[in-house]
Amino acid sequence: MRFGKTLRESIYPPWKDQYIDYSKLKTMLREDKREDEDVPWTEDDENRFCDEVFNVQLEKVAQFQEKTVSSLKERAEVAFEKLKEMAPSDDKPKSDITTARLKELKAELDAITNEVKELKKYSSANYTGFLKIAKKHDRKRGDRYKVRPMMRVSLSERGFNSEQAYSPLLTKLSLMYYAINQNLDEGEQQHPVELDLDNQQEVHNGERYTAHKFWIHTDNLLEVKTAILRHLPALIYTQQAGQEPDGNEDPKITSLYFDNSKFELYGRKVDRQVDASSLRLRWYGQLDAKPDIVLEQKIVHENGLSEEKKFPIKDKYIKAFIDGEYKMEKTIAKMERQGQTAEAIESFKTTVSELQDFIIKHKLEPVLRANYTRTAFQKPSDDRVRISIDTDIAFIREDTLDRDRPCRDPQEWHRRDIDNNNMTYPFKNINQSEVSRFPYALLEIKLKEEGGRKRPRWVEDLIASHLVHAAPRFSKFVHGVASLFEDYVNQLPLWLSDLETDIRKDPQTAHDEEEQRKAQQAEDAMVVGSFLGGGAAKMGSYKPATSSPIGKSYLSERAARDAMASLPPTAVNGNGNGEHDADEDNTTQQRGYGTLSSVFPGFSLSKYSRAKRQRAQLPEGVTKPEVWLKNAGPLQVEPKVWLANERTFLKWQHICILLGTLAISLYTAAGENFLAECMGIAYIVIAIMAGGWGYAMLHRRRDMIVERSGKDFDNMIGPLAVSAALMLALILNFVFSYRPAFARLDADSQLLNETETAFIGELL
Repeated sequence: MRFGKTLRESIYPPWKDQYIDYSKLKTMLREDKREDEDVPWTEDDENRFCDEVFNVQLEKVAQFQEKTVSSLKERAEVAFEKLKEMAPSDDKPKSDITTARLKELKAELDAITNEVKELKKYSSANYTGFLKIAKKHDRKRGDRYKVRPMMRVSLSERGFNSEQAYSPLLTKLSLMYYAINQNLDEGEQQHPVELDLDNQQEVHNGERYTAHKFWIHTDNLLEVKTAILRHLPALIYTQQAGQEPDGNEDPKITSLYFDNSKFELYGRKVDRQVDASSLRLRWYGQLDAKPDIVLEQKIVHENGLSEEKKFPIKDKYIKAFIDGEYKMEKTIAKMERQGQTAEAIESFKTTVSELQDFIIKHKLEPVLRANYTRTAFQKPSDDRVRISIDTDIAFIREDTLDRDRPCRDPQEWHRRDIDNNNMTYPFKNINQSEVSRFPYALLEIKLKEEGGRKRPRWVEDLIASHLVHAAPRFSKFVHGVASLFEDYVNQLPLWLSDLETDIRKDPQTAHDEEEQRKAQQAEDAMVVGSFLGGGAAKMGSYKPATSSPIGKSYLSERAARDAMASLPPTAVNGNGNGEHDADEDNTTQQRGYGTLSSVFPGFSLSKYSRAKRQRAQLPEGVTKPEVWLKNAGPLQVEPKVWLANERTFLKWQHICILLGTLAISLYTAAGENFLAECMGIAYIVIAIMAGGWGYAMLHRRRDMIVERSGKDFDNMIGPLAVSAALMLALILNFVFSYRPAFARLDADSQLLNETETAFIGELL
């Protein structure tokens, strides 16, 4: 179906004049006029087209969307104020709330919700229309100018791709629906609705999970991995599981997605229709290694839950199964020989039959390959938090739509030019027009739903941080089709424009926005809680965070310091007071290296050091614990810690023995020299001091290890004292030896003068 017809069928009648005038833009491009093929495309034609598409059509659609969104938010606020007024209080008991007023308010919410749905369809249709017309221009009239990149940036700036802008509005509507339904006793919602409306819910082995999806910029990838590794170990894929030959490497995963020539599965998934499905073959590693291949169907139901149906299949049976010639008879016979239960066998037959009927009914065949490297994080035997990061993501055409030049042999179920040659990312040996490489990494967090259990705080911090970019509805299948088959589909996902923008965010800004969102969400929930009464008031509990544990990163701080260092002194000093105060600690830290405060931290006058020296004031009602948590449990000390302490003690004894040997030798050889005897005694004292210090520190550090003390093990007093004593002894030795030496020189000089005088007298 041509996009013009699709656009006409998707028009919402009350807004029919606010859509993109696709026909007019096509006429300006002379798309349907064969007789104008020989007429040159001039600079004036280009200016008229760009002015129409950017300054007229895009402005018209963007302003209408902004106006409609503002109107919907105002209507929702008015409804929320009405709900506040109906909330029970001491003067107005809950029984005074009339059913008629609640039903009237619910009808108003229904109207707002329906208009929100129509607005999202409106945004999607116009978004696709602008990208389609820009592509037509670049293909037909783009010899000198390409407008598609500029169009993507313009769409992103005007909010066409921002589904997250609807989230606060939908959250508020869901809270009001919950409160009204509870009072009407309609039984529609017995529990608070999930506030994360953009995150999908999945069912695996009868257990429910909430999936959160994000993009990660390559600059932030290492930092995200280290943030996760602090809490979850990396999941090692074993060779027995059919993954990489080296079980310690992250596996390469290949997913082969199915669809038909009309891309019906893609269209249903983009439209978010009820029971939208996707079908794929999935395996790990290279196909010539005979990995386990799984055929999977993922279904998204009306309530938002997703369900998976899957079974393993060998590669030699895949083509026959797709054609309906093989119904997994050999696998069923093997299950019967193994003595599996009748229920398991029947369940397997049902799954096989449903998937095969689904393929035949919709005339499905492989059209897209997604290849990526997966790093997984999960605690052993604990599936409450499951995290995966996909990198090196590439999408490859696997279709036979062009019968003259098919990408895949129609008699095969996969591309042999890729699998027989063991091609890997970035797939440079195939036609580059058949490959689309995703520029970011994909993070997916799956949290197991348990009654009343909150998700871990570190997960919330990661989700709210600047390191990730939310992509709640992202799908590899949808993105791959939209990237490689744009000419075959009439709807595009709204996240495509994000690929033209920088998804990196300022750490502090991202943290402040998340805190503001949580505060607003808690305030709305508090109103609903007071309306319902009882334990529902706990819905609005919120405690603002003083700082985010990952709100700032090493990379961002280093970049800020480099940028500050590159500025001239006048520019740095010219900052306002707020910036000066914020950077004061960093400046003090850089100045402090090599100063007295770096050697003796107790002498530091920085704000941090002064605050640390002050005694911390515990909150009222909180007492200092007698036993710290870190001291609980049996003492376990690594042998290298004890050996390091003993090694330090032996070094001190080595110094003691050297000084003692020197002192005794000097004292013995002194004879009648009083100065040598005194210096020998001084060196003996220093040797005894060094030995005593080493012995004392041995026992002190041993006690610190046993007590699990958090204090530093280094101590600079002993080395400084021994060094100062040696220097003082050497200086005194030099001073006392200097005077007798010069006295002898004076005596020899006088004797020489007397001899010379006597000799001269004799000559005269």
